[in-house]
Amino acid sequence: MTNSYETRLIRVLDYIHDNPAGDLSLDALADVAALSRFHFHRVFHALMGETAAAAVRRMRMYRASVALVQTAAPLAKIARAVGYRNLASFTRSFAELYGTPPAAFRAKGELRPLPPLFRTGEPLMYAVEIRQDPARRLAAMPHKGAYTEIGRAFEKGGAVLAARKLMGACSGMVGVYYDDPSAVAAADLRSHAGFEIASGPIDPPLELVNLPAGRHAVLRFKGPYSGLPAAYEQLYRNWLPQSGETPANSPVFEIYLNTPMDTAPEELLTEICLPLA
Repeated sequence: MTNSYETRLIRVLDYIHDNPAGDLSLDALADVAALSRFHFHRVFHALMGETAAAAVRRMRMYRASVALVQTAAPLAKIARAVGYRNLASFTRSFAELYGTPPAAFRAKGELRPLPPLFRTGEPLMYAVEIRQDPARRLAAMPHKGAYTEIGRAFEKGGAVLAARKLMGACSGMVGVYYDDPSAVAAADLRSHAGFEIASGPIDPPLELVNLPAGRHAVLRFKGPYSGLPAAYEQLYRNWLPQSGETPANSPVFEIYLNTPMDTAPEELLTEICLPLA
């Protein structure tokens, strides 16, 4: 029986094929999939084995390759038909994918198939539970850059709270992650290093972040933080499609049950929390 994620992916793939010169931004494709922009790309990448941007480029270039071999249309016209207003950009993208410039590809006259890239699932290594979680109010330090560097933001946030004598009022540490690192350059990734605090003013440089109450898929991961990407892939690629659940329009976050300051890497406990609709 076809599940809802197969239907969503088919809808997106059809849309890309039918609109090669249209708006194929991540936000537009998330709307086609009827998935939150916070989670669409993680779902697409986990199931398809490539980023949405790579899929768009691959399908556009395939459409161009057919036109090059089967028509006499000028290169600039073919480029525009697949969403490239700049011929130099089109030529560069085509050569990167096919290993030869468009004109040389046309002269050779060979078509190549467009292979499907669906991923095959592997056994789920980490247990996932669905849990009703309360709303969380965070005093958070914003971080822009690689997620592996968010520790710096936690240190600064902790220092600010300590200076304000508020650390004793904090009940836990939470990292909120707004972007998919496979789709966004490391320098542009957005996140918050948060400290749960029930009440009181939250003044700059700290920012107030409210995470809504609701159902969450919670994957508990034990081990060094370097292993978290594999846990995310299991959650989005294996668990979510067979779960019958849909992500809510709220970012994924991590709850840190202990810290590297007093815990060996292999004993670190992290809960990855995926909000559910």
